[in-house]
Amino acid sequence: MINKKALKTILGEVPLTAEIDWLLRQRNRSRKDHFSLDRLSKTLPDAAATARPFAEAAPRGKKILLFAVLHYWIEQLAYLSLTLSGQGHQVTLMTLPYSEWNQEKDKFTQRQRILHTREALKPLATLVEHVPFLGLKPASTLPEQLDADIAEISLWDAQYTLMREEVDREGKDRQLYQLRIRRNQFAARAALAWMQDNRPDAVLVPNGLILEMGVVYRVAKFLGIPVMTFEFNDQREQIWLAQNSSIMRQDTDFIWEARQDAPITETHYKRVADLENARRGARVWGKSKRLWQYVSSQGADVTRRQIGLDKRPIVMLAANVLGDSLTLGRNVFAESMSEWLTKTVQFLADRTEIQFVIRVHPGEMIVPQAKSMGQVVWEALPAIPEHIHVIAPDDKVNTYDLIEIADLGLVYTTTVGLEMAMNGRPVICCGHTHYRGRGFTIDPNNWDAYFKALKEALADIPGHRLGEKQIKTAWNYAYRFFFEYPLAFPWRLMGFWEDLEVWPLERVLGPEGRAEFGDTFRFLVGEPYTWKD
Repeated sequence: MINKKALKTILGEVPLTAEIDWLLRQRNRSRKDHFSLDRLSKTLPDAAATARPFAEAAPRGKKILLFAVLHYWIEQLAYLSLTLSGQGHQVTLMTLPYSEWNQEKDKFTQRQRILHTREALKPLATLVEHVPFLGLKPASTLPEQLDADIAEISLWDAQYTLMREEVDREGKDRQLYQLRIRRNQFAARAALAWMQDNRPDAVLVPNGLILEMGVVYRVAKFLGIPVMTFEFNDQREQIWLAQNSSIMRQDTDFIWEARQDAPITETHYKRVADLENARRGARVWGKSKRLWQYVSSQGADVTRRQIGLDKRPIVMLAANVLGDSLTLGRNVFAESMSEWLTKTVQFLADRTEIQFVIRVHPGEMIVPQAKSMGQVVWEALPAIPEHIHVIAPDDKVNTYDLIEIADLGLVYTTTVGLEMAMNGRPVICCGHTHYRGRGFTIDPNNWDAYFKALKEALADIPGHRLGEKQIKTAWNYAYRFFFEYPLAFPWRLMGFWEDLEVWPLERVLGPEGRAEFGDTFRFLVGEPYTWKD
């Protein structure tokens, strides 16, 4: 007997089967799979009616392309499309209704998702042009640069999916890698053909690093079209935005160049201190529900006794979570973060004059499928010497207590390096992180320079303590990063529908919304941003 999955595979090869089934049975039913736009279908007609008079009264703006993949991005970008239309822009929303980026879906289901998406977005008609991505005619060939981009992005896709850096592209991971190659090649050819024919003034895409989102970003960059990417931090009513770079790179050059000489007051210092104290105390802060630590500060003495530390100098290595898209492609001289940790552990294995504490990221508890950095340590050495201490993600140890007792910090991309510098600790920064090169970290560019810097720091730890000017620079940078780099925005991706109740479209498009978010929306379509002291 043929099972349901096999039947869908067969029917997917027969023309019009999905479309007929949609019209006769599925159109008015609630979706029960992972791809559902039912809530959008119910709310979008009223939202479109709200946006229409604003759009009719607004001066003519830019030609804007928005690209959305996965149902939750489609929901948010449908409302963002209406907002930009209400501001006078000519908006195209391009949708790719996948739910699973890591597995092939039968054509029958995929065609029904296209129909479901088209039906949900019908209220956008006359305000926003909806373009189904899978219906585009792709370019026949790709330039060499985009072929290279696809290979790089597909590797990151596999790392992101597997939550490990080692990808066996010719062996056990070949199927996943080849799936991502096929999808990304189609995405590049389809996006290239459409952008060449329609030439938007600006392209907006979430993330801009991985999956088809990364591909569309690279195509826009290749064609010289201004492209904005965005993601969200832990705070409500905030957005991370980047112009002509992937937001996952957290490139803060533009804000640091503009703001490093701006006045920093006691009020600014207090805001940063309040944030740091909340993190240290394992408390939520501001408009966030996120806990950055799962145990409150115990103090330096308690932490030393708890770990079994003596009076020897302490080197702390703070790890990231493997596979997080904020860490992908951030290598400077190491092939991977795992390689960096492995060689560092092996280098310090005989250095018994110091104590080496490795803080495995507490976030590993949220993604247990990720390869643990603790496992990397155990694989690096046949036995762990007494002076090396691995702090597991679920150990009742507060990272900020470790910062307090540490004499030297080693980091890849984690913000712990910034926070250590704020506390006067010397930090060797080994990955492309946003605070690298700002004047308060040691930034080697190759293995020789890294081990030289490490030897010099270990030989004279007191002499490497940060001076007052460097500490002040670190605090200044922290304020810019935590409080000026995120911009005001009404709807985060997580909790989108709750945010929409606080900031309905009419309020966003009205005087209050223009005053609160106007600068952000202008930056979002490619205009420069001006910060206010």
